[in-house]
Amino acid sequence: MTKHAQAILFFLLFLFGNTSAQIEKTDDLYKTIMSRDSLFFSVGFNTCNVGQVEKLLSDHFEFYHDKDGISDKKKFVIDFKKGLCKAPDIRQAKRVLVPNSIQIYPMYQHGKLYAAIQNGDHLFYEKEVNEPEKLVGSAQFTNLWSLENGEWKLTRSLSFNHQAKESKKDEVFDNDQAIENWLKENKIPTLGIGIIEDNELKQVKVLGEIKKGVKAPLNTYFNVASLTKPVTAMIALRLISLGKWKLDEPLDQYWIDPDLVHDLRYKKLTTRIILSHQTGFPNWRWMNADKKLNFLFDPGTKYQYSGEGFEYLRKALENKFKKTLEQLAQELIFQPLKMDDTSYIWNPNTDESRFAIGYNKEEVPYPTEKKTTANAADDLHTTIKDYGDFMTSVMKGKNLNPEIFREMIERQVKTKENKYFGLGFEIYDLGNGNYALSHGGSDQGSQCIAFILPQSGKGILIFTNVDDGYKVFEKLIVHYLGEDGKKIVEIETGK
Repeated sequence: MTKHAQAILFFLLFLFGNTSAQIEKTDDLYKTIMSRDSLFFSVGFNTCNVGQVEKLLSDHFEFYHDKDGISDKKKFVIDFKKGLCKAPDIRQAKRVLVPNSIQIYPMYQHGKLYAAIQNGDHLFYEKEVNEPEKLVGSAQFTNLWSLENGEWKLTRSLSFNHQAKESKKDEVFDNDQAIENWLKENKIPTLGIGIIEDNELKQVKVLGEIKKGVKAPLNTYFNVASLTKPVTAMIALRLISLGKWKLDEPLDQYWIDPDLVHDLRYKKLTTRIILSHQTGFPNWRWMNADKKLNFLFDPGTKYQYSGEGFEYLRKALENKFKKTLEQLAQELIFQPLKMDDTSYIWNPNTDESRFAIGYNKEEVPYPTEKKTTANAADDLHTTIKDYGDFMTSVMKGKNLNPEIFREMIERQVKTKENKYFGLGFEIYDLGNGNYALSHGGSDQGSQCIAFILPQSGKGILIFTNVDDGYKVFEKLIVHYLGEDGKKIVEIETGK
């Protein structure tokens, strides 16, 4: 038996005959080994940092590859330099760990820890100049990490069951694990996707982590920012359908903001003008130097997106009906649609353990705001399931007078080419009489968007909990909405 054959036989016997029980992800050893893995591959291998790779290899390192044979440390480093890293500007190879595949086993001698076995699966990608990154293969691996003078070194590595893979269009959406890897690459902590087909919510996916080390459950709470506004709009439209409120009635008999008492243009404010963002208000009064509400132009003359308008409507509704907006929402929207996980406010029933904490681009968490007073324009917390059911009810005009539904989808004001605001929703003209209703939400630690296409019965919801979550929108919209999705992207980008 050759020396190399003896070595690998010893290693296999070592692996399968003497390992202890697999350790949990919360174990310090697990975290240590995964940290070394990250330093070796993410910091070293994926960036062609030869020094980093060499630093983590034991002088006694041996590498066993089912296609390329056996290498010692010297040969492995030379192959790395002259092969994968010879011209990184022309072709970039990247290894991506399949997170849920990892198993780690501690190794003891006389009760003392001296090594750890790491088993797992990984994927390999390549990228050429001016070309998208492509998945080219997958493999399984077994690594032996040993303690040498108090430092963890990679002593043995087996790479086997290599499978060539060819990237297919939108392959990332073929399975949840591929999506999880995609999220990690794009630094998206949590992603919620709702797919509407045949006027029904047919698919709900929630992937990633709601906080470090905590997998996101299917009923994760998201702060959906300005996706609050369509809910407020539907409360008003529902009251109009019931004959309890009027679309074009001036609101001054119910509410006059103290900042506007000397500007009689407040008499022109109506629910129609507010829901189509033609109030003349800034988005928020605190953006003004004096922090006071004012008119930037005459109400009803042009478009200006405004959260203040929706807050103005809230105060008018609450004064008229002597109920809070949350109470009106429960009676008119949440309870009828069984939206049990949706609220404008935090209350004793809010399960904080299910809330997706918001993050900035550097993956630093924001403090969670727990508001006890409803804001008609912002900070609704809900789930993909609840908001998906809400959007399908809108699509079908559920509980709306047909005339009011027609008013809702009427183009009230143009915002850009082939894009308009109706009552509470943006309207995308997709051509040939086809259209999409949409609204987005953007806040610190929240980027969300929803589309419904009433004529085809299709739609999509995308919720993320990070400042730049919008960067995944385009790919998801095009994948799930097809040609209609492409038209939406073209309208939004102007391309």
